[in-house]
Formats: sequence, C-alpha cells, structure tokens
Amino acid sequence: MAKDYYNVLGVDRKASKDDIKKAFRKLAHKYHPDKGGTDESKFKEITEAYSVLSDDKKRREYDTYGQAFPGGHPGAGGQGGNPFGGFDFSQFQQGFGQGGVEFDFGDIFGDMFGGTRGQARAPRGRDISIDLEIPFKDAAFGTTRTVLITKVSTCALCQGTGAKPGTELESCTTCNGSGRVHETRNSILGQFTSVRTCVACEGTGKIPKEKCPECKGHGVHRKQEEIKINIPAGIDNGEMIRMPGQGEAIKAGTAGDLYVKVHVKPHATFRRDGANLVMNLPVKLTDALLGTTVSIESLEGKTLEVKIPVMKRAEELLRVAGKGIPMEGSRGDLIIRLEVALPHKLSGKAKKSVEELKTEGL
Repeated sequence: MAKDYYNVLGVDRKASKDDIKKAFRKLAHKYHPDKGGTDESKFKEITEAYSVLSDDKKRREYDTYGQAFPGGHPGAGGQGGNPFGGFDFSQFQQGFGQGGVEFDFGDIFGDMFGGTRGQARAPRGRDISIDLEIPFKDAAFGTTRTVLITKVSTCALCQGTGAKPGTELESCTTCNGSGRVHETRNSILGQFTSVRTCVACEGTGKIPKEKCPECKGHGVHRKQEEIKINIPAGIDNGEMIRMPGQGEAIKAGTAGDLYVKVHVKPHATFRRDGANLVMNLPVKLTDALLGTTVSIESLEGKTLEVKIPVMKRAEELLRVAGKGIPMEGSRGDLIIRLEVALPHKLSGKAKKSVEELKTEGL
C-alpha cells in the first residue's frame, strides 16, 4: 500500500507549500540525529514525504497515481513493475548539492544548528541585571545614581587587544587568521560542515606575541566598575531601564546590555495614580461645614495654599492642576481626597453646641 505522505507530515491534502515546509521543519527538528532524535527510519520517512510534496510535478503525480515517478512519467523505471519502487535514500549519501536532492536543506536546517542562513551571528557579551531602590520623590522628578558593579569589562591596559602594550599581534596559526574554524561531521545524510569561532584567537584572527599582564591575553577581565545611571522623571515602580553596551564585554564583539529594575519606596503622604498624585486630607467638621483654607506641602517641598469649599458630602475630591508627576513634557495633577474627621470625644460645651445644631435640623 502506498504511503500517505500527507499523514506522515500531519498536513491536509490541500495544504500550501509553506504549510508543508513548516510541518517538515518541525518534524525534522524533532527527529534529526544531530538534535537527539533516535528514530532514523522516521526521519527518512518525513524526508521522503517532503521531497515529493514540495515538488509541484511530483505532488501532482502522487495525488493522481498515489506515487511519484523518478523517470518523469508513469511506467518509467521501478522494481518488479512498481514504477516508484520506494524512495531511494542513497541519493543523500554524497552530501547536499551533489545531485538528487531537489530542495534546499540549507533553508530547512539553516536555523536548526544556530545562526541564520548566509550570515554569521556577531559575538556578543552577556546581559546583566541589577535592582535599584530609589525614593518616591526621585522617581517622580528623575535623578542620577552611581553604582559599583563587578563584571567582565574591556581591559584598560591593552584596550581589549590582549597584547602587552608596545608589542604586536600576529596571525593565528589555528585558523590561519580567519577567526573561524570549519568542522565536518558525518551523519546518515552525508557530511555536515559547520563553522565555529576559533578558540585560540577568540574570533579575532590575531594573537599577541606577548600577552597583556593585566588580562592574560584575553582582552577582557572581571573587575569592579562604576556605572552612572540616569533615571528619567516619572519612572514607575518595577520599570526597567536598559543601558546598551553596559553589560559584560567580550573580545572581538559587542558588550551586552545592563538592565536596571527600579523599585520605588512608598511615600508617607502621596501615592501615584498614573501621572497624578493622590493624598488624603482629614478635615474638621466645622471646616467642612463652613469652608476654610489650609496649607499643605507639595512633593517638591513647596507650601501650597488650598481653599476648601463648603463640603456637601463626607468625602470630596479637590484637584490642584500641574502638581503631579512630570511625564513626557507635561505634568499630572494633585488630587486631594477630603475626609471629614469626626471627634472621638465631645466636651460638655461642644456637646451642647451640637444639640443646638440638632434643633436646627442639622
């Protein structure tokens, strides 16, 4: 019985070429020997299915006759009258690009073993992250902090070359000055050739005649470094600041990034609501009934005179424009939540006054 190639790849018979390719990539990644797959027969089966369904002519033949024909037409070749005679997997043994294979394995496996096709990934240092706690006021108006971090940094003595100052660099004999080393591995599909960074020169193609005494020829070493962090106005609790190139350095590559997670200390009076500041202000019963003016201290430490009108409810809100959090060229407002504060105990005189108010219907 002919194999159901659509079932092998897990796609519908009306699947597009892109869908077929995606299905094959997924299965090939799972069963490929170099990726830890143990079922070589399964890998051969999905490769056979893809070789037919990815070719428009072969797919038409397969959909019509239940098989594809190596000779290009029904009745050509075959074993014992079977024109297909099974998939000839021996065509892969000579390696890719040397006949037989009609689809691009470089495209299929390009990202399976790291990197992108036709392009080497540039070396990059490790990203690092730190936590930084700042006062509420500094988060609102912005500030600058200097922190001491221990990390891998470029050697200041040799400026990252790895060579002793005053000495020269010479071509690396391991990679012949290319900075890369080619490795060839055998598999059931033939030979795979991969390229890796040369360990001897760390990808530079050059090695020092005399090594730098500070970094021992590596061009980088672990040390303590002071880093200045500019904290923007309006930053919120839990937000992250990214500092490109301030992570760990690497020879012949770019440094990683530093990520600073900001933790904002709570304020005794204010809390944040977006760009607005919110505060609670207890108001005496008499002030709520008659209205008054009170002095409060703003977040920046200035005294604000706030007029409290006659309150109509036990809780009301006042808005002071432009006294909130600075953000994107503007500034939020200060929201004052007025709360009538009832006395815990009344004197005899006060109690008598309240009883008189009661007779007035209040």
